[in-house]
Amino acid sequence: MTIKLVVGECTLNIVSAYAPYAGLDEEVKCRFWEGLDEIVRQVPPTERLFKGGDFNGLIGSTASGYGEVHGGFGFGERNEGGTSLLDFAKAFGFVIANSSFSKRDEHLVTFQNVVATTQIDYILLRRCDRGLCKDCKVIPGEILTTQHRLLVIDIGVMLKRRKRFDRGRPRIRWGALTKDKAQELEGRLSAMGA
Repeated sequence: MTIKLVVGECTLNIVSAYAPYAGLDEEVKCRFWEGLDEIVRQVPPTERLFKGGDFNGLIGSTASGYGEVHGGFGFGERNEGGTSLLDFAKAFGFVIANSSFSKRDEHLVTFQNVVATTQIDYILLRRCDRGLCKDCKVIPGEILTTQHRLLVIDIGVMLKRRKRFDRGRPRIRWGALTKDKAQELEGRLSAMGA
């Protein structure tokens, strides 16, 4: 699922993804990554891109070899699915937001059931937009389903303020003028027809 939001002069593309789980055929996984590849290529580099979802992979607690995409803060041990995600992020210049902030385990774990406690949900953004990301964490008390926890990202988008002025009418800054000088200036402008 893809959503495009226009905020002021900034365009945000938000993509939600659900990767095939570990037991599926390699062909199914390959089609997923190819589809994601196609979606990324459709978003112009001038627009912001955020990808989030259940990637069914473990990126691990350390960057080891993926320092440009893995912030060094993760959970658990890396597996094949996590390596695929890291390779994808590296190929397209993404960074994994939830690995960029030091958090307690309860703010890293995105999936928990009786058998496992893992981090398989991630939010990715372009490396050039890393400065927009103020925080990324799991809300431990919020449960989307019986097993997944809510993963949130705080971003800051700066909006340009437009100057307000009346067109055609000159602006006079009266603050530094004495009362006599202001009246004299106003009289001259009136005589000029302004």
